Amino acid sequence: MKRIFVLFAMLGLCFPVFAQAPHLLLGASRTDKYLPMLEDKSVALVVNPTSRVSGQHLADFLLDNKIQVVKIFAPEHGFRGNAEAGQTIKSGTDSRTGLPVVSLYGKNKKPSEKQLEGVDWVIFDIQDVGVRFYTYISTLHYVMQTCAELGKPLLVLDRPNPNGDYIDGPVLEKEHKSFVGMHPIPVVHGLTIGELAQMINGEGWLGNGLECLLKVVPMKNYKRAQRYELPVKPSPNLPNFQAVRLYPSLCFFEGTVISEGRGTYFPFQTYGFPDPAFGPFSYVPKSIDGMSKYPKHKGKTCYGKDLRKTMVKPMLDLSYLVDAYHTYKETKPFFNKFFTKLAGTARLQQQIEQSWSARKIRKSWEKELSSYRKMRENYLLYK
Repeated sequence: MKRIFVLFAMLGLCFPVFAQAPHLLLGASRTDKYLPMLEDKSVALVVNPTSRVSGQHLADFLLDNKIQVVKIFAPEHGFRGNAEAGQTIKSGTDSRTGLPVVSLYGKNKKPSEKQLEGVDWVIFDIQDVGVRFYTYISTLHYVMQTCAELGKPLLVLDRPNPNGDYIDGPVLEKEHKSFVGMHPIPVVHGLTIGELAQMINGEGWLGNGLECLLKVVPMKNYKRAQRYELPVKPSPNLPNFQAVRLYPSLCFFEGTVISEGRGTYFPFQTYGFPDPAFGPFSYVPKSIDGMSKYPKHKGKTCYGKDLRKTMVKPMLDLSYLVDAYHTYKETKPFFNKFFTKLAGTARLQQQIEQSWSARKIRKSWEKELSSYRKMRENYLLYK
């Protein structure tokens, strides 16, 4: 933001005046870019509660504008967003619109030919958080793959990446590919969902020479470094901006014995373990409907750190993980099998177990991150 000093000569005073930042216009709000192409077409939506246009859900908005929406596909956490992480999402009917809702989580992660029968356009409009193991981008991959196989066009309505101001973490190795990591990108990839869709296409990651008929409606006046407060929480356990910013660092605890704050009303803003050695802050995880039914260490007092007011730097902070590992004194293993899936490499666990410092571990990523940054330049929509 430009700072302009206005001199009030008569008063002999100087007041700072701040220029107004250009208004951010989301892809979904640029209706003139996509409504005309949807006229007289049957449309399927891949959406969740974040899919909104001026306060209205995209499904309702399109129906009000006489667009023939015929089906809704729902990712992890469901169409209405009240399912906790890992919970089975059931297909059914949306009570508000009467539209069939098909789950893309659990056994049916990829739309089938039958499910897209009679569909002319597929629209993907979901708020992502810019982290490789956040599964909405895995859903994006499978939707693109089916669209490519069937020759159906995919329209992506782009949204900001609240962690888009930096790139960090190890790049996923192909032998560790899973639903929480499908692409050889860093943990924090620095792309919007529209840019990532272009990368998936351009790098041939759909397999078998497939390329999706992709159209991205970009945002207007988007700046990566600009703070973006999400108007709707992207999933039940990311309730605010602080949680979204800490998520890349604290989610690694999902692959350990350490609690990442699930079972509280401030998940991913604290961490702890039932041992006072972990810190002065304490909390007791409990079952919370729509957030966490079976949180780690349920009913036990966990001790650790309260990060709700911590200034979060634009980096993947390994200090929490490394400190917790060296504080842990129990006989049960600190890591579980899920950790390597999150990391996308077996090296990170080995480095921590070998007492590498956080700084040394981060330095080991530099070469692969440099190569990734060069590749990323080819797909940027917002220079």
